[in-house]
Amino acid sequence: MTTTSATSPRGLQIATAVTRILIGFEFLWAFLDKTFGFGFATAPEKAWVNGGSPTTGYLSSPDRTFSGFYTSLANNTLVDVIFMIGLLGVGVALILGIGVRIGTLAGSVMLIFMYFASFPLASNPVVDEHILELGIMAIVFFSVTSQVWSLAPWWRKLTASQTWLW
Repeated sequence: MTTTSATSPRGLQIATAVTRILIGFEFLWAFLDKTFGFGFATAPEKAWVNGGSPTTGYLSSPDRTFSGFYTSLANNTLVDVIFMIGLLGVGVALILGIGVRIGTLAGSVMLIFMYFASFPLASNPVVDEHILELGIMAIVFFSVTSQVWSLAPWWRKLTASQTWLW
């Protein structure tokens, strides 16, 4: 039986790498847009650099199931900093292919929180984009050993990466 390039292990590695980089860019873009207010999801006047809170808009919706819990987290400086570090860290890790396992775990935790902050879901009672992205994170997590288009081989040669378990 012959395999085509689309079904070969190399084809799967490339597809996983493209997906890893794209979801990394999604996290990095959210960080950049919330920081500088490019006008996509965040208006310039609500940008973090202009004194806005990156968590307020999403977490302050009063008509959500867990609104009491999430509203209490909104506009909290510590939560804002942790959230933004998470967006930046996950984005950079996935794009560069360094620290991918910790990046996918951190991203998964963030996605779970965002999933429950979205309840009730508008178009499907169970699955939304956060659940789909969790599936992508699982695929990326378990394919680290065969990842391509990554700075991981270079990273593994560095003394710091050999000394510390990343």
